[in-house]
Amino acid sequence: MGLSDILFHLLGFAAPALALGLLLPLASRFFLSPARIVTGFWAQAAIVSACGLAVLGGGLWFFSQDGKMATYGALVVVACTVQWTLAGAWRR
Repeated sequence: MGLSDILFHLLGFAAPALALGLLLPLASRFFLSPARIVTGFWAQAAIVSACGLAVLGGGLWFFSQDGKMATYGALVVVACTVQWTLAGAWRR
């Protein structure tokens, strides 16, 4: 396996976490008032992506394979919880 194959495999592994990391902060801009948002867009995207990558890595370690639906379910729950916290939605 060449370097480009390794890179494509790693990007394919990280794609769900990176997509949620970018889409959740963007969606929170439409659904929450700007006064409630605690951190900036790029900080939210980086933190949500990092937490998502940690969940995917934990799922890979626990199940010894990638692509389990339980891992993706945990990814969605953790990413949404982190975004909810970072967006300040808990302050009502």
